[in-house]
Amino acid sequence: MCGRYTQTQSPERVATQFDLSAVPELSPRYNIAPTQGIPIVRETDAGRDLQMVHWGLIPSWAKDPKMGARMINARAETAAEKPSFRTAMRRRRCLVVADGFYEWQRTAKGKQPFFFYVPDTEGRRSPIAFAGLWETWESAKGEVIPSATILTTAANNRVQPVHDRMPVILPAEHYARWLDPDCQQSAKVTDLLQPFPTDQMATFAVSTAVNNPRQDQPELLEAIALN
Repeated sequence: MCGRYTQTQSPERVATQFDLSAVPELSPRYNIAPTQGIPIVRETDAGRDLQMVHWGLIPSWAKDPKMGARMINARAETAAEKPSFRTAMRRRRCLVVADGFYEWQRTAKGKQPFFFYVPDTEGRRSPIAFAGLWETWESAKGEVIPSATILTTAANNRVQPVHDRMPVILPAEHYARWLDPDCQQSAKVTDLLQPFPTDQMATFAVSTAVNNPRQDQPELLEAIALN
């Protein structure tokens, strides 16, 4: 699964990475948690834009928006079939802007968090995109809530020792095909939903301070030594 992640890249670098029509307003976030606002990229008639949405997809037919809390992830293997995700899989695909994610390993001392990222040539965190789906929910009183979910797949060999699932990370060369609004057949994009190459990722252990979603500071991304 993917239940906590980061987005600490500058607005300018995000705009360049995702070929946005304008530089977005973004602040660094070191511990993004479910039900919070998250940045997604969509393809529009005016080009690609970035929008903040609720993390936890709320199907348009849902009676209660709280349903979204259970929809933070969608399994890539079944999203095209599930009632909650299948329409979005055909028509409302997006990129979730990130630069790493956390997973927890069960140990005799409790759950140990690890941070996973894609390093650039200098070893710094690169901007990355999780494959996502988005929806718009409207209440009977006219309240409108845009929301999104992150697609997950089987873990690669880097993540597997910690967790058996990981978010789908799309390489930049696949952004256009995933976002293409004219492609409304899920079968034409499901081949993109693969584990990211193991040798292109890195990881390190971090403090259990990240367990608290109220914590959101750079120190969360400091590597720690394990005894």
